[in-house]
Amino acid sequence: MLNKIQISEIKEHLEKAQNPVFFFDNDCDGLCSFLLLQRFIGRGKGVAIKSFPALDETYFRKVEELNADYVFILDKPHVSEEFFKRVQQINLPVVWIDHHDVELKVPDFVDYYNVVLNFPSTNEPVTAICYEIVKQKKDLWLAVIGCITDSFLPSFYDEFAKDFPDLAIKATTPFDVLYKSKIGEISKLLNNGLKDKTTNVVNMLRLLMGANSPYELLEENNKTYTLHKRAKELDEKYKILLEKGKKIGKKSDKILFFQYAGNLSISAELSNELSYIFPEKIVVVVYVRGTKVNLSLRGKNIRERFLKVIETIEGAVGGGHRNAVGGVISPDHLEEFRKKLEKNI
Repeated sequence: MLNKIQISEIKEHLEKAQNPVFFFDNDCDGLCSFLLLQRFIGRGKGVAIKSFPALDETYFRKVEELNADYVFILDKPHVSEEFFKRVQQINLPVVWIDHHDVELKVPDFVDYYNVVLNFPSTNEPVTAICYEIVKQKKDLWLAVIGCITDSFLPSFYDEFAKDFPDLAIKATTPFDVLYKSKIGEISKLLNNGLKDKTTNVVNMLRLLMGANSPYELLEENNKTYTLHKRAKELDEKYKILLEKGKKIGKKSDKILFFQYAGNLSISAELSNELSYIFPEKIVVVVYVRGTKVNLSLRGKNIRERFLKVIETIEGAVGGGHRNAVGGVISPDHLEEFRKKLEKNI
């Protein structure tokens, strides 16, 4: 966790920011991190980052469009040099909060906070870090959703369970909570909502910035209709793909290698659940779309193996955590990647 001085510094930044823009990774951890900070100060706009692996220069236009006076970057391991150059040119302060284990050079003008660099080193989700910063009891439910979705069972889960006993379960792992409780339903709503068109994503953010409890999201009404409709549409497709992945998993040995295509990017969600179902296997979910292949891998110490493999493949990029990583390669190198990974394992 961040130390008291770091938390105090981030609070000072938040108090100074009158019209901040929060760039957050396009998942529940990034989303809930943004919500915790925005609801704490009651100011600022959120922008989901869909570029991979870095927050790239194209997002600078949002800084200009929103007339931001502060830039916060949440749960993103890489930011392009071009983006930072553009921000530095207009002399905006930048606060970057992360938990990924990466080696990078951070510009001097950026205030960078990463729990992996602290002593002792930790890697709890950015949601957990942001909740430690704001400590608003009314937003405890958002903190739990963000943490659980990022495969982390926070110390404050028991407190949440007392407040919302019908939504929680007794559990020893975050995936138990994610796949066996109402928290998982809300997580799906939010993850699927982030995959919608921009107008609907913006409407979802407005809904979440004003929501007072998780029940407001679970109830289907005029405000949540679009969110629930989108979730149902994607969940139907997700279940079909999951069943295909399970069939492969039952036949596979050490590696579950599942490949799919189409217009639905859910490789991270699929790899998480397949890893929960087949905990003893290395799970590799491959999403092929056009000239790009997204990789999502789960397994014990998979990060070390993954990075060793892709460093020998032209144009391959990726990274993540010890047991969960993602990457991008060219379709031309997919078979090469598969053979090298199998050899490594």
